[in-house]
Amino acid sequence: MKKIAILGCENSHANAFLTFIQTKEEFSDVEVVGVYSDDAEASKKLNETFGVPVLKDFSDARGKIDGLIITARHGDNHYKYAKPYIESGIPMFIDKPITVSESEAVEFMKELMKNDIRISGGSSLKQDVFVRELRQDAENNVGGATIGGYVRAPYQSENEYGGFYFYAQHLVEMVCEIFGRFPISVTAKQNGKQLHVLFHYESYDCVGLFCDNNYLYYASRMAEKDAKSVVIPSSKEWFYEEFKEFHELLLGGEQTVKYDEFISPVFIMNAIERSLASGKEEPLRKIEL
Repeated sequence: MKKIAILGCENSHANAFLTFIQTKEEFSDVEVVGVYSDDAEASKKLNETFGVPVLKDFSDARGKIDGLIITARHGDNHYKYAKPYIESGIPMFIDKPITVSESEAVEFMKELMKNDIRISGGSSLKQDVFVRELRQDAENNVGGATIGGYVRAPYQSENEYGGFYFYAQHLVEMVCEIFGRFPISVTAKQNGKQLHVLFHYESYDCVGLFCDNNYLYYASRMAEKDAKSVVIPSSKEWFYEEFKEFHELLLGGEQTVKYDEFISPVFIMNAIERSLASGKEEPLRKIEL
């Protein structure tokens, strides 16, 4: 039996993951020894719904678990929750946004690398079947080389969980999955409640449209001789696929993303904020791990 804890359980990931563990035979080898949230009401609800124990402190499962899920709403809590468990070397699922700060993201990844911790997580949108299809088309030059793209997703201009950073990684990681983890630079502009971002790659641009509290997802890839686009329906499969990936880490599997790729959305979101403030094209800062 693989024992895990879920820290920062205020969002729908915790409910979805606990449902999978309790209802899907393929995850019957997983036991949740505790949940914790700075919002005590959130962990209380999980206890009442799923019967899982509530930890008094987020460090209380140290030395007692084989894997850790960190899914706090505020990215500033992710590294904090991980710290007591890093020396254990156990695999971790880290939800979006990985962090808010570029320097903290680098420090976080360096500590995980030093302790050989395998990771998964980020935005669940990268697990979408259509996003994966567009990525494969780009990798295989279906219809010729990529000449551009367009991605639309929600963000929240105002919230208590880090503002822009709370939801923005969904769009950013869709762009990363389809077009590449490391755009050269970004140019961002606000018009009304919408944010428009040009993600500049070496030979083309991708347009991103952040819509304030408008929960429609869309992605397209333009090729030399073809174009493909799709409105992406919300799906519980996103949560299933990301928990399945974490479960594979629990069983000894290899992580599917490099550490610098994992935190690239943090650097892209920071570049977007700099561009909004400066009104200019802003380069991505180099990730040095």
